[in-house]
Amino acid sequence: MARKKASSNYFTKETEEYIVKFNNSDDTEYKNKIFTDHIYFPFYKLAENIIHTFKFYYTDVEKIEDLKHEVVTMLMSEKIDKFDPTNGAKAYSYFGTIVKRWLINYNNKNYKKLKQIGSFDDIEDSYEVDSDIRSKNAVSLSDFLDEWISEAYKDLEVLFPKDSDQEVADAVLTVFKTRYDLDIFKKKALYIYIREMTECETPHLTRVISVLKEDFYSKYRILSEQGLIYNKPL
Repeated sequence: MARKKASSNYFTKETEEYIVKFNNSDDTEYKNKIFTDHIYFPFYKLAENIIHTFKFYYTDVEKIEDLKHEVVTMLMSEKIDKFDPTNGAKAYSYFGTIVKRWLINYNNKNYKKLKQIGSFDDIEDSYEVDSDIRSKNAVSLSDFLDEWISEAYKDLEVLFPKDSDQEVADAVLTVFKTRYDLDIFKKKALYIYIREMTECETPHLTRVISVLKEDFYSKYRILSEQGLIYNKPL
């Protein structure tokens, strides 16, 4: 069973190598050049793609463009030096997960603030989102699930550092991905099905599912609270 691998023409293996060089150098001039030539754009595009994929549009800055730069600044000032390639994590997944978690917290904070001071429509012009953004950008629960599955595959090594957990998570995601082809829908039957696929014990499977469940609902709540998900059968 092959896992979907992260592929991005802006965040490559070379990007990761330059991040390591950046962290290993004490030469300020050299580090500035590395950042400008090889790290800034991948971080910028990573922020841009995650902001628009998950509709992180509640912001206390004037434009989404400013939010992208806030994310890049956060990565450079707080996170880049913590990346350690020896622990098995890939830079793309590692920093992508950090950005998503940071934006979830950021978005929640500003959404709560927005509910206290007025409606979304009252301030939408401040970051250049048209008046129909929620209806125009709303996605079905089924489409959101497909997007989440794709992102979870990319983040598998970050969510589950252990190979055995990755194998089980891969099986669970495959079940979600092929849900339309399944003839079984009862929870117990699905547990048995996945256990047969992976030969894992129930406590192991339950632990992996709990991590995936938390990741799914943390992202689902963001779009649901914004009215950016409408329900239709999965």
